[in-house]
Amino acid sequence: MTHSGKVFLTGGAGMVGRNLQDHPATAQWSILAPRSSELDLNDAKAVQTYIDRHQPDLVIHGAGRVGGIQANIEQPVAFLEQNVTLGRNVIMAARTVGVPRLINLASTCMYPFAAPNPLTEDMILSGPLEPTNEGYALAKIMAMRLCDYIRIEDPAAEYKTLIPCNLYGPYDKFDPKNSHLLPAIIHKVHQAKQEGRETVEIWGDGTARREFMYAPDLADAIWKAVDDMTPLPGALNIGVGFDHSINDYYDAVAKVIGWQGRFTHDTSRPIGMKQKLCSTKRQTDWGWSPPTSLADGIARTYAYYFEKVAS
Repeated sequence: MTHSGKVFLTGGAGMVGRNLQDHPATAQWSILAPRSSELDLNDAKAVQTYIDRHQPDLVIHGAGRVGGIQANIEQPVAFLEQNVTLGRNVIMAARTVGVPRLINLASTCMYPFAAPNPLTEDMILSGPLEPTNEGYALAKIMAMRLCDYIRIEDPAAEYKTLIPCNLYGPYDKFDPKNSHLLPAIIHKVHQAKQEGRETVEIWGDGTARREFMYAPDLADAIWKAVDDMTPLPGALNIGVGFDHSINDYYDAVAKVIGWQGRFTHDTSRPIGMKQKLCSTKRQTDWGWSPPTSLADGIARTYAYYFEKVAS
């Protein structure tokens, strides 16, 4: 079933939001994606007034303060407080106005750090969180549970949470101070090639494993969810179903960029969880899988970086 109407999208200027708007499915919808200069999502009254005025048929909540390990360690207050505020304001405003459907975008950071892999959706809240990004994770759990509680009070409300694995792709942040792993690797290896350096440093021993998905593939899953929300569970992992070591990702990026140096390791640096691999059983039962291979995704992302960021 193909729906159409008006979508209120938060985080429209971010990587996920911009890839959502680039997807062909947007032709069926009128997209409302105000910038922060137009709508301050930290202002609960302003958010409710905006939603009430525009009466969207659907809300996609993708806004948030995001960053890698270093940023989360240095600014835990901001990662907790800002993401709690954004989630509460958007979800509660949608509920108050009576928006019937909402897709809340969460994160695999919500899973306990000691949970066995692959991570199934019922493991959330079953144990302590990874300390390096606990504040961000708590905020995402709050938003997910708020959607759950709204469905309990109003079974007709389709307020569902998608839990993407780690992402990379066009419109990403590539500065290692603020970026996630793969875009940071692309930046570091590109700089090494440009400067003629023979080594690139990896935090930790490189054996920690991560699952990464190309961001346009997540956009495809979200638009499928928009057209197929009723059968969705309250929480659904969106991932590729397999992972690679950090060393593997460095090797893959070096191959795409054509850098032939060697990697060193700083084992005094934090690495976060040793493994974070999503179970994709519910996703497979739902009938979706990501179409882009790791090699193709890295090549396309590097092409974007080379044209838009490095030049």
